[in-house]
Amino acid sequence: MRVGISAPFVDTRADDLVWALGHPLIDPLAVRSLRIGGTGVELRVLGASHQVVVTSAAGVLVETVACLPGVDGALPGSAERPHGPGRYRFDSQVETLTRTGLAHRVGDLHREVADDPGGLLVAFPGDPLAVTALHLASDGTRGDGGPLHWRTWHVYPQSGELVTTHSTVSAHPCGETG
Repeated sequence: MRVGISAPFVDTRADDLVWALGHPLIDPLAVRSLRIGGTGVELRVLGASHQVVVTSAAGVLVETVACLPGVDGALPGSAERPHGPGRYRFDSQVETLTRTGLAHRVGDLHREVADDPGGLLVAFPGDPLAVTALHLASDGTRGDGGPLHWRTWHVYPQSGELVTTHSTVSAHPCGETG
C-alpha cells in the first residue's frame, strides 16, 4: 500500500532514532492492519518513524523506532528479548549513500513494498526520496505459530542515510513447536 501524506518529517537523521519496546502508541500518519492466523499486526508510520504492534496469545508487543524526546537510548545494531513463550529479535543498519544510491534503493522499495499485501510505503512531501516503508514478510510468515518477520526502511535524503531494520517474533523458544 502506497500512501502520500502532507505531514513533514519529524525525525531528521539516523542519530535521532531511539528503539523501544512497549512504548505507548503514538498517533500514526498511516496504518496497515494485517491478520496472520490468530495474530494481528499493525504497521504504523509516524513522522519518519514507525511502530509495529503485534497482538497474539503471547500478549502485545509494541516496537517503536522513532525520535522520542526524553527517552534514553539509541538505535542498537541488535537486541533480543523474551516475548511470551518465544523471542523477539531486532537488528538495524545505517548506511550513508549518495543521492543516486538512495534513488536506486527507494525505487527498489517502491517495487518491493508498495503493492505487496504486507507492505506500507509512505512518501513525504518535499523530496521524492523521503520515504518510510514497512513490510511484513510473506515468506516464512505462517499462521501456525511460526515466526513473524518484518523489515522497515527510513530514508533521510537530507543526510544521505538509509536506516534498515529487521525484526522477528517467534512464538516458541528457539523456533521449536509444541
